[in-house]
Amino acid sequence: MNNKEFIAALANKTGFSQENTQKYVKTVIAAMGDSFEDGNPVQVNGFGTFEVKKRLERVMVNPGTGQRMLVPPKLVLNFRPTASIKEQLKKGGVE
Repeated sequence: MNNKEFIAALANKTGFSQENTQKYVKTVIAAMGDSFEDGNPVQVNGFGTFEVKKRLERVMVNPGTGQRMLVPPKLVLNFRPTASIKEQLKKGGVE
């Protein structure tokens, strides 16, 4: 599902116009981004938790040349789904 399809489906479920729904989604995503910049996790009840984690530096080996390189540390976005979402996925999707 791409962004346009997601906005259309969400607008259909909520009864709002697609323009208003897109504004709301952009506002939520911007607020989440601000929270991530501050290093704070975002928990969505019934869905999961988004959090920023730091990956440590590591040594990588180029398989073609065998050359070893140092990969610097970086921040990555991590998602942990709730137990109910995990169970639904194990059973093959939404019931």
